[in-house]
Amino acid sequence: MSNQESHNQRDSLFSAPIANLGDWSFDERVAEVFPDMVKRSIPGYSNIISMIGMLAERFVTPNSQIYDLGCSLGAATLSIRRAISDEKNRTEDKNNPSHTAGCRIIAVDNSPAMIERCRRHIDSFKASIPVDIIEQNILDTDIQNASMVVLNFTLQFLPPDDRQKMLDKIYAGLKPGGVLVLSEKFNFEDNQIGELLFNMHYDFKRANGYSELEISQKRSMLENVMRTDSVETHKSRLKQAGFQHVEVWFQCFNFGSLLAIKGAE
Repeated sequence: MSNQESHNQRDSLFSAPIANLGDWSFDERVAEVFPDMVKRSIPGYSNIISMIGMLAERFVTPNSQIYDLGCSLGAATLSIRRAISDEKNRTEDKNNPSHTAGCRIIAVDNSPAMIERCRRHIDSFKASIPVDIIEQNILDTDIQNASMVVLNFTLQFLPPDDRQKMLDKIYAGLKPGGVLVLSEKFNFEDNQIGELLFNMHYDFKRANGYSELEISQKRSMLENVMRTDSVETHKSRLKQAGFQHVEVWFQCFNFGSLLAIKGAE
């Protein structure tokens, strides 16, 4: 654990009434408490992060690029780099290269505060896999020669009209057999199920120490910024992009993650 991670501040941003809430922004204040915020707000987040590393072991291929789009503080990037930098994956046999050979991770986020902290986090761990950390809107990111792309709770913040275009671009930039990991907060076409899982998520946040005021104020700020889709909508978009194999691989309440695999050509 890095010094930055071990001194994470507790999220109390919304513990007092805020007169003019405005819209959500991944600013300096959010970046400062982000690790605590996601741990206490997103059920299964740490499991998804660790399992992204496990998926990297299976899907990353030599001389390819791995993209972490909307990387925030770099948790998924670190998980991937740890997994594919493992000593057991290295070999000196040039005829049988490990899947780390020639690989590069490209971590992208449009928040200056997140990118600045991400650089510190990544730099505090020494590993053989190079990481490019780029401050950029992911809609402008060029995806090329990718064996793995991660959108970890990122697509939901893009304008809905841009989401298919983003997935189309990822599919085009993936190598045959490459994988997209798409984690999102879901809504549900079955209203009764949706209300149940919605309420269970709030129970989860209350159990993690958030007050009714904190929950309410954060929800109000996110309303115009984070627009969720159903699992069915995600699957439909991914299929339209061209992915041959699409399925939910993790879900807890109204949060989950899908795998989309590009078929071999």
